[in-house]
Parts: sequence; C-alpha cells; structure tokens
Amino acid sequence: MPRASRHFLPGHIWHITHRCHERAFLLRYARDRRFWRARLYEARRRHGLCALNYVVTRNHVHLLVRDCGVGEIARSIQLIAGQTGQSFNRRKRRKGAFWEDRYHATAVESGEHLARCLVYIDLNMVRAGAVSHPREWESGGYREIQSPPRRYQVLDLEALTEALGLRNVEQLQDCHRRWVDDTLASAAIARDDRWTRSLAVGSEPFVQRVQQEMGLDARFRAIKSDGVAACLREPAVAYEATFGPEKGPSSGSGAPE
Repeated sequence: MPRASRHFLPGHIWHITHRCHERAFLLRYARDRRFWRARLYEARRRHGLCALNYVVTRNHVHLLVRDCGVGEIARSIQLIAGQTGQSFNRRKRRKGAFWEDRYHATAVESGEHLARCLVYIDLNMVRAGAVSHPREWESGGYREIQSPPRRYQVLDLEALTEALGLRNVEQLQDCHRRWVDDTLASAAIARDDRWTRSLAVGSEPFVQRVQQEMGLDARFRAIKSDGVAACLREPAVAYEATFGPEKGPSSGSGAPE
C-alpha cells in the first residue's frame, strides 16, 4: 500500500488522519482514547501544537491543526502516537506496531471549507452508528468547543474562531452547534473521502496555490472540483482507500468501555 502523504506548509490548516495497524480496533477502550487526548494536551504544552478539533474512534483518529511553522506538528504526532502505542503494548504485554507507519494530512482552506471539515470530524461516530449526536462521544472535540474545560484544554478556540472568520468564541459555539444540528437534520452525514484522500481541499485558487507550494510532490496530481470544493487528489489507490467504519467488533453503542 502506498505511504500516506504528510506535506506540512507553514500557516496552513491540516486535517490529519492516523489509522491503527491493519485497521485493528486498538482504541476500542475508553482509557486508551483518554490517554491519546492526554498526550494531545502534552503536545500543546511542550511543542505549541495548535489543535482545532479531533475525534478518537476505535481504530483511527482525526486531528485538525494549524501549522505554526516550527515543526511542531511532526514532533507532536511522534509524541502522541509513540506514547499511546507504548502504553497499550505495555499494558497488554503486546509486541508489534500500533499505528500504520504514516499518517495522512490534507490542507484545508479557512472559512467555509474549514467549517465543513470541522463538522465532518464531529459527526464521525454518528456515521459509525455509535452515537446519535457528537456530544454523546466523549473522545471528541465537540464537547470541548461547546463547554471548554477549566483545566487541560487541548483546543485553541481563539485560533479556530479566527480561522472561521467569526467574531468571538461565543459566536463560534453558536455557529458550531447550529452547523452540526442542521447537518444531522438534513441527514447529510455520509462519508466524504475528499477529507481523507486529498492533499488539499478548498477553493480552486487555494488548491492551486497549495499544489505550487508542494512542488514536485504535487505537480502532476489532478485537481477536481464538484462545485462545492476543489480537491488536489491522491493517486487512485491511497492510504485512505479502505478507511472503513469506526464501529468496533462489539456493539456500536459508543458508550465508554
């Protein structure tokens, strides 16, 4: 299988997806998902990672971040993934890889395209049938955006507010809640592989600019547009080609184990 792409360009927002090795449900226990989040907090504290949203499913994670241009994303993923895998293997007396060797990164344009990506991440476990609303899934950013914790906050809500072109965090919370509820009401929650199989998603000028900034790695990739967004596509067979359902081998209740 081709190795996943991870081109980071300073100033851009990136939707990162990282899958457990061989799509195994190694994150099916709530304690491991909580451990992953704790390491996300540590990455923000140690490396200055600017996290905008996330969700930890039973066999992969989604993470939305803004690149500050100091190499913090790669260092943070190394910290989070490494310590999560080591903790699980040590507790289970297990050997072998915990993650696929590479994670995938998609550049996302700020504004309306970022809003769609934000909601897409929030609704991950609803698509999986584990919950009926993202507030019911503990291991996700929806609840933190709506009710920020007083301690150990991992999301930079001010940065997210700015990237969405909103006035303040209160407006962010109101719009975010409405976007999610409206999407649920319209039943438009189907999987959309543009967020997991593209190098960039946004307006055509944005995607063209990202393609130029990536240089030779992206020069001959196709740009496709459906009237809603333009995408700089991966090859036909890519890391996310079989990015399957998030439900574990047990019931899809979504309740913490």
